[in-house]
Amino acid sequence: MDTRPRVSWELMNAFLIDAFKGYGMPAEDAAICADVLLESDRRGIESHGCNRFKPIYIDRIVKGTLKPVTKIDILKDTPTTLVMDANDGSGMVASYRMMERLIEKARLYGMAGGAICNSTHYGIAGYWATMASKEGMIGITGTNARPSIAPTYGVENMMGTNPLTFAIPTDEEFPFCLDCATSTVQRGKIEYYAREGKDTPRGMVIGHDGSYMTDSQAILKALVDGSAALTPIGGAGDEMCGYKGYGYAAVVEILSAALTGGPFMKALTGTGADGRPANYHLGHFFFVINPEFFMGLDTLKKTAGDICRALRASEKAPGQERIYTAGEKEWLAWQERKDEGVPVGEAVQKEIIKVRDELHLPYHFPFEDR
Repeated sequence: MDTRPRVSWELMNAFLIDAFKGYGMPAEDAAICADVLLESDRRGIESHGCNRFKPIYIDRIVKGTLKPVTKIDILKDTPTTLVMDANDGSGMVASYRMMERLIEKARLYGMAGGAICNSTHYGIAGYWATMASKEGMIGITGTNARPSIAPTYGVENMMGTNPLTFAIPTDEEFPFCLDCATSTVQRGKIEYYAREGKDTPRGMVIGHDGSYMTDSQAILKALVDGSAALTPIGGAGDEMCGYKGYGYAAVVEILSAALTGGPFMKALTGTGADGRPANYHLGHFFFVINPEFFMGLDTLKKTAGDICRALRASEKAPGQERIYTAGEKEWLAWQERKDEGVPVGEAVQKEIIKVRDELHLPYHFPFEDR
């Protein structure tokens, strides 16, 4: 049972907005970033929620590798495509603006695709795909990231965790939303394990000597210095078809860099030649498909819903109570959490208090009374 203290969604949202504003972010942009982080926690994806608020966003603003004011330049704009330069601003803000534009283009022309260069971490990929599904369209997105994944038969971290994400409307209460990395685990999950004092499950991380690593703190250091790498989906080698995860990671790396004309793999370490922090210059890509230009939204939603229901109703393995479809567990997490609030572990509590006190913000949290 989860015994961590809870903070109401309203209180946490207000704090996050004021904190981002306190570090120089415009109010409208701060609201976008806060919502993306909280959407992770709403879905139970804590590796990308408030756990990352300070180390991935605030600390990078302080270091200068993430500009608090996002200046977006339009590099190319056609009826069905769009290319943006985020100029090292917030990947979340730039992605929100991108999806707004692509949804309107797809509404008019049936399909639209876009790419963003010189960007930073854009939060959970599912947020952007779901922006399309909420409008009755299919959303697809992916992004490259700091090198983490080793290729099949390799031990060097070459590609990022590189999610390839889809959101498809259904006639159920939630869309089909597949939001996952192309590695067996994402770096954010290991950060979460480290914060909670937990080991990383065996098989997810490989050292330069070919052995598996499980010490989460040691893994995070090794990923930075390049002496460890995440395994692709399927694991190291080809016994469990790890080449499939490796191949999909490469697809995302290629599209993220080639559609933007941006850097890739080892050029995305976030560290300069002098060993000091450097800008990431990440690339993201997005596609929106309007089903009304095919057989219609109602057909798409019913077919997608029928497929999901058939999968869940299929024969279960011995000892298993149910089968899930993509997006279902996240929806169930929200049903449990919407009235309870955001669960906040001890490490994140300390970070929240630290930011609050540095900015002299007038907030008091329930966990301070325990």
